Amino acid sequence: MNLATPASPPVPSERAGLVTKDMVRWLEQAVIGLNLCPFAKGVHAKGQIHYVVSAATDGAALAQDLRRELADLAATPAQVRDTTLLMAPDCLHEFLDFNDFLAVAEAVLEELGLDGTLQIASFHPQFQFAGTAADDVTNCTNRAPYPTLHLLREDSIDRAVQAYPEAEAIYERNMEVLEQLGMPGWQALDVGASVAVAAPETPKGQG
Repeated sequence: MNLATPASPPVPSERAGLVTKDMVRWLEQAVIGLNLCPFAKGVHAKGQIHYVVSAATDGAALAQDLRRELADLAATPAQVRDTTLLMAPDCLHEFLDFNDFLAVAEAVLEELGLDGTLQIASFHPQFQFAGTAADDVTNCTNRAPYPTLHLLREDSIDRAVQAYPEAEAIYERNMEVLEQLGMPGWQALDVGASVAVAAPETPKGQG
């Protein structure tokens, strides 16, 4: 992949606002509401989450946007911006494509010399654990309205783990919470995408 591709242009403000609104609702209703991440409430309440909507339509452009956001996060004081959510509503709609892109994301992190300083977590609307059915509700622990790269500070993760000594138990607890909620309960949270995403182009001669 050519990482020298120019970054994607800004997303129209109205559309970016709707995508961000969806993500904030997901964060409040699911992540914080179900306590899927005990560390999210504090940074959300302090306004330390930076939301960025990428206009990228392919992985190369998204990699450039990721490069910019990683550098910006590293250069910004943690009390101002503790973490970044980079949403890509118009590319990598298929989970396997998104999953493959994560290797590119890690390469960008290393290229910038920020591995060990920042981490990249990920969410996708079609996320699926290996060995599970697509409709298994436990997959929802890693589902968000749009393909999303979550940029985190290693120092913040370390502090959060110290404050929550049983951090390794979060995963198991989340599985139990979602199994009790069930897929109808998850759908009732209404934390999906409200913005239409760009449809993949139909190859010439088809459709």
